[in-house]
Amino acid sequence: MPYDLQAAVEGLHRAASLADTLQAVSDGAVTALGFELACLNLVRPDGGLVVASLAGNAEAEALITGRVGSREAWERRLSMGEAWGDLRFIPHTEGYVLDDDDVPQWYTDGHPPYSEGEWHPSDRLFAPMYMPRAQGGGNSTGELIGVLSVDRPRSGRRPGPLQCEALQSYAFQAGIAVSTARMRADMQRALLRMEREQQALRASEESFRQAFEYAPSGFAIAEIDGEQHGRILRTNDALCRMLGRPASAMRRYSVSDLVHPEDIGTLLRTSAEGGRAELRLLCHSGTYMWVSLRNSVVADAADGPRFLLIHIEDIEERKRREFQLAHRASHDHLTGLPNSPELRSRLAARLCQRPMDSGAINAPEVEEYDGRDRHVHALEPRGDWDNDVSGLAVLSCGLDGFKSINDRFGYNVGDMVLVQVARRLSRVARHGDTVARLRGDEFVILADGLGHADAYDLAVRSRNEIIQPIHTDGRAVRVGASFGVGWASCGMTADEVLKAADARMVAEKRSRSPQHRRGR
Repeated sequence: MPYDLQAAVEGLHRAASLADTLQAVSDGAVTALGFELACLNLVRPDGGLVVASLAGNAEAEALITGRVGSREAWERRLSMGEAWGDLRFIPHTEGYVLDDDDVPQWYTDGHPPYSEGEWHPSDRLFAPMYMPRAQGGGNSTGELIGVLSVDRPRSGRRPGPLQCEALQSYAFQAGIAVSTARMRADMQRALLRMEREQQALRASEESFRQAFEYAPSGFAIAEIDGEQHGRILRTNDALCRMLGRPASAMRRYSVSDLVHPEDIGTLLRTSAEGGRAELRLLCHSGTYMWVSLRNSVVADAADGPRFLLIHIEDIEERKRREFQLAHRASHDHLTGLPNSPELRSRLAARLCQRPMDSGAINAPEVEEYDGRDRHVHALEPRGDWDNDVSGLAVLSCGLDGFKSINDRFGYNVGDMVLVQVARRLSRVARHGDTVARLRGDEFVILADGLGHADAYDLAVRSRNEIIQPIHTDGRAVRVGASFGVGWASCGMTADEVLKAADARMVAEKRSRSPQHRRGR
């Protein structure tokens, strides 16, 4: 991904205290989101916003940290300029009217932009942070708890859609992290008071009960140690709503009963004090949702650990955004197929660097790593057609006559042809095969477990599918296809495999050209 949103959010969850969380908010915007300067302005009880943390400039940090701007001045900022989703951008052509108000400001050096779209030193970009509501879940937001101000994108240009989307998602998660850190600090103070005298204990228990019951994110109390370790004793309303289960039903489960089977190992590795994990929990509907889970051991000074306090936060929306950003980075925007880097990554993951001699063995050798992962060596099947050994076939496909379609009908029709070819190749390929767009009008199919005959049969069926008329914009167009069948073998690089398959495709295309046929 171009902006490491996951790393920035993980930095928030690694913070051990409220102060660390506040600093982590500014640090994450600088280290992971592509900005050179970030400032967190936190709402105080009196309504003003104090500069709570700053990252990217030590001189500015010493000058303005701790200073306060009025709520009226901040509300003016958040109503000016341009709304970029939840973000607020104030260009330098409008922001000059803010130069003399009481909000602490730092003026960055730099030249005026040379071209449209460049960042001006006096441009301002703000990301409001809100308290998550107790009701509704998801992106439902409550009162303003702070504003993250960012400056000077490292690209030198105004942020594009991906950077803005990453900043908006980060501000949403930062608001949750700050409110949770505040609540956690309150709860920890309440838990400390529980170990004091009886009168203070009763007051602390009430404070803890209210913090637990009315927390906007999910909390659970579970058994610690013993035969019933992890059994759920109590849940708050937010967690019950999150999972769609009543409190009475939740008490029938242990935490591991609700965790996705693939995430059990993650749960076990984070069961200790302060353990954190991102995993999937089972909802009443039968679906799984992504959550962030954090453990705290509530201990008694005399008797040792009493129970496990588990904080569970809904991160489904953030995970969805992460998956979307990852998909955009690894897939072709036109056809939706894996792109060239993703194709090479999948191919490289299938190959090891140990050269294999297909004439020395009768079948792919199985090699074990660390006693867990098993690797089946890739090699070209022996003989031509009559053996039972299968391999990883690489079918390189180039379209014939595609340029003339672009020249005659335009690029819009050409794009629609590429989309239809991608769909037809995906329809012919088996489940588990990879169909990718390498570049332009070139496609590749990775098909594991094929012999020579099966590979060439796949190429023939794919060509027959492609050459059928393609109906677009009220006309029918045809495009041809040339295929080259190569084989991936351990000891080869991904580039070597693709070049070999491409060479065979080019050779086939030449053999089918009119000039070649006349020469013969």
